[in-house]
Amino acid sequence: MHRIPYRNPFSSASLDRRSAERDATDWLEASLADPGTRFIALRALQPLIETDGEPRIRFLDAGDALVRGRPASQLLLMGWFRNQRCVLVEADERDPEPAGSRFEELRPLLNSLPADEAALLHSARALLYWRSRHRHCGVCGAPTVARAAGHSLRCSNPGCAAGFFPRIDPAVIVLVSDGPYALLGRQASWPKGRYSALAGFVEAGESLEDAVAREVMEETGSTVRESHYFTSQPWPFPSSLMLGFHASATRGPVELDGELEEARWFHADELRQDIVTLPAPHTIARQLIEEWLRGVGTSPGGD
Repeated sequence: MHRIPYRNPFSSASLDRRSAERDATDWLEASLADPGTRFIALRALQPLIETDGEPRIRFLDAGDALVRGRPASQLLLMGWFRNQRCVLVEADERDPEPAGSRFEELRPLLNSLPADEAALLHSARALLYWRSRHRHCGVCGAPTVARAAGHSLRCSNPGCAAGFFPRIDPAVIVLVSDGPYALLGRQASWPKGRYSALAGFVEAGESLEDAVAREVMEETGSTVRESHYFTSQPWPFPSSLMLGFHASATRGPVELDGELEEARWFHADELRQDIVTLPAPHTIARQLIEEWLRGVGTSPGGD
């Protein structure tokens, strides 16, 4: 069994999905009739957040204007959150913001939201992003209709009736090391001094290990000797699953392919002394780096 070294950020482990409930034909009626049902709303992929005090989800009930009279096509059963039924409302641009709340971009809130709320909103955002890109059938072009309490879509053309399910794009993210040195890169769009682990999407017909070796070679010219899986992290910007790896390679000259602005080998002591800006604590890139740092000693000024 794989030992999870830490609780994966945004994994929605705190959400009891109860997928069997999605097949109930009366799921919406039951949700609206249950006084304990909590509703969350997103508009243009931005969640509704309380504006008083620390950032928190603005939970609604069936009587709120954003919920009342909402068509079933804009409601989605998330599952049970904190032991209460939770339904997602897909608001539109005409919907006003309730007093004491506003729709905000999720990404800047990740460090300040409670961990379970951030995870819930990650799942909600990913689902609505998928639905927004499948409003029409990819086979015949007819409109799609929601099924399974919003977790699947079906082509409305009886002659086609193709089914669609949420899509997730796998991406590898890898910390390459050689003894006390780690290979980090930076993109030109990042703030000055920020470096991170290498990453890229998995291509069709490619294993995760092959993707790790290819991405490292393409971006830095380094040859991976071996790699092993660390852990994973959902990342709905827009719909990725980040699969983290540690890998080893021989430290040598870096050959850029143009995707990165710079990549270089850093000694562990440089990373401990904040010589560079590392990724935010809630990211899998940071977890990869910190796990590696815990496993290497200090040797100032040398190998």
